[in-house]
Amino acid sequence: MKAALKKRLFIVDDHKIFREGLSLLIGREPDLEICGEAEEADAALKDVIKLKPHLILLDITLKNSNGLEFIRDLQKTMPEIPVLILSMHDEIFYAERAIKAGAKGYVMKHEPAGTLMDAIHKVLDGKIYLSGKMTERAVELFSETMKNVASSPIESLSNRELQVFELIGRGYTTYQIAKETNLNIKTIGTYREKIKAKLNLKSATELTKYAIHWMGNI
Repeated sequence: MKAALKKRLFIVDDHKIFREGLSLLIGREPDLEICGEAEEADAALKDVIKLKPHLILLDITLKNSNGLEFIRDLQKTMPEIPVLILSMHDEIFYAERAIKAGAKGYVMKHEPAGTLMDAIHKVLDGKIYLSGKMTERAVELFSETMKNVASSPIESLSNRELQVFELIGRGYTTYQIAKETNLNIKTIGTYREKIKAKLNLKSATELTKYAIHWMGNI
């Protein structure tokens, strides 16, 4: 039976001793191997394009550069390669920024080896890895976002008013909205007035601008 191919990892970190230690640690894993390493972003990007690793282990602070900028550059050239941040910088300040930039996980360097291996395998499986603390924080942020959405004046619109509002945002005229909804023009005019009142808008122009802006953000 043919042995499964090992997943190839590339390390980007500005401390040589750390890179060497990490290489030894990962080398003990039967399904993982290090295919390359670099201390700064430009050299790393060139090697990554050539070697095409399955995963990049990246620090936030690099020689003459920044890990977040490296992720953005990687997204432009090889977005299919996942990045796992491994850094001494506090996850509270950097994990969210890293994920937004395109990273698939964040592990602090003080975590035990087992945690790192769990994170590596999770990201290799196509998932996102965050610590328990950061996962809880993400849930809290999501909850706050949903509260803000629920408190939006748009929530006060009835289903039919929302439909009319969306069509206004898509650039439909009153006649086109009437045709789309199988309602008469006078009824659409009534809905427009109700929507303006609920959203505290003074004119048809304000309503159109508001609707277009809202449609552009959903």
